[in-house]
Amino acid sequence: MRLFPRAFCASVATWRQCFPLHGRDVARWFPGHMAKGLKKMQSRLKLVDCIIEVHDSRISFHGRNPLFQETLGLKPHLLVLNKMDLADLTEQQKIMQHLEGEGLKNIIFTNCVKDENIKQIIPKITELIGSSYRYHRAENMEYCIMVIGVPNVGKSSLINSLRRQHLKTGKAARVGGEPGITRAVTSRIQVSERPLMFLLDTPGVLAPQIGSVETGLKLALCGTVLDHLIGEETMADYLLYILNRHQMFRYVQHYGLSGASDDIECVLKSIAVRLGKTRKVKVLTGTGDVNVIQPNYSAAARDFLQTFRSGLLGPVMLDRDILQGC
Repeated sequence: MRLFPRAFCASVATWRQCFPLHGRDVARWFPGHMAKGLKKMQSRLKLVDCIIEVHDSRISFHGRNPLFQETLGLKPHLLVLNKMDLADLTEQQKIMQHLEGEGLKNIIFTNCVKDENIKQIIPKITELIGSSYRYHRAENMEYCIMVIGVPNVGKSSLINSLRRQHLKTGKAARVGGEPGITRAVTSRIQVSERPLMFLLDTPGVLAPQIGSVETGLKLALCGTVLDHLIGEETMADYLLYILNRHQMFRYVQHYGLSGASDDIECVLKSIAVRLGKTRKVKVLTGTGDVNVIQPNYSAAARDFLQTFRSGLLGPVMLDRDILQGC
């Protein structure tokens, strides 16, 4: 395992109070090849009445692409904070107040898996469009909405959820548990009959520059980039740091560990052994090659990350530090 040594910023702390971020190249994780997608969105703006920006509730304050507001900001805007079932929203009012302080007035929390709060979206969009100037689309009785956001926050799932609620029909947009499922701006997808409303699904577009390495790690935990670009074991170590720091020890019971630990190598070894994720490795000795059974740390890390993303380790707010300052 190639992990950085643990960093304790306070000698009296039980758990790590900070995560070592030196030596990590965030530009390598986010190569900035998504400008083409943003330009395609801009070219379709004249057909659009409103923008729905979808983001992950677990990182309400981090990772939104500032270029969206700069390039698409002329249109009415609704921020949909999705995956609310995976987020700790005990301080939802503080989250709303903080976002309103940043100029975001129209916010809806959703869970597209169970269609929670989905029925609030079309009435809100209708209200926003009705109070805005539609330019050359004023005589057009149908509405066209563009759905934008960083990768893997549930843009396609939102479209399918709206169709279930208002058209009583199945999915029209492909969805998946990893970034990059939607690779181009799609043709219009109908989501409502009254009012007649169509949505444009778009590929996830990250900011060309991520503000900090820790923001990049938070985005990665939520699945906005492919895990191997950062390293599953590094991400698992950051996840363990987050869980322990927030006193979230459900992973101990889930994996049948003897207790909580801040040692990622120890945790992954226990997970690998429990799940049978081991491999044979040849070791050269003085008497010849010997097959040794070793834990598969990468496989254990992948399971740890997937278990977190599925919500089995409990709801979490990765931006809790910002809320504590509110």
